Amino acid sequence: MEIELDAEAKDKRLNRMVAMTVVVLSVFMGLSQVKDGNIVQNMQQAQSAAVDHWGEYQATKTKLHIDETALAQSRFLAAIGGERVAAATAVEQARLKGEMAKYDKEIPQLRKQAQDDQAQYDALNVHDDQFDASDALISTAVAIAAVAALAESFPALIAAWLFGAGGLVMGLAGFLGLGLKSPLASLLS
Repeated sequence: MEIELDAEAKDKRLNRMVAMTVVVLSVFMGLSQVKDGNIVQNMQQAQSAAVDHWGEYQATKTKLHIDETALAQSRFLAAIGGERVAAATAVEQARLKGEMAKYDKEIPQLRKQAQDDQAQYDALNVHDDQFDASDALISTAVAIAAVAALAESFPALIAAWLFGAGGLVMGLAGFLGLGLKSPLASLLS
């Protein structure tokens, strides 16, 4: 009878440790999911802005090219058309030069904006990967903890703690904005 009481006490202690492990990891994972969702929204905004800026950059480069071609044609017409044509095209040539100067100024700014948007997306993606790795590790830890309770195995609970610790480290890196790279994210991407 005394042996049965010790076994029951041991089972209850293991089950309490499993329960606490699952609670702590589940709460942390829930908070991480909220933060990860916000990061994903910011990534979508950064990607959208980058696409918009690259589109505007390309359109501006196209407009510059069109104006360069029009200027060349205008100069050709002025050269072969005499004084009247030269006087008529001079105004258009001045307008085209003004437009081209504007485009030459806009193009580097648009490229920088698009590159900055892409850099922001890439930085956010590191943290998204951290939360993804955290989620995977914590989910694995919870599953192993459930097996530990069913099999009444303390070594399995230790394995769950190791996976959970890895998940907590990656999640904290995401919350704190650390540049910690996840080997798991590299493997799965």
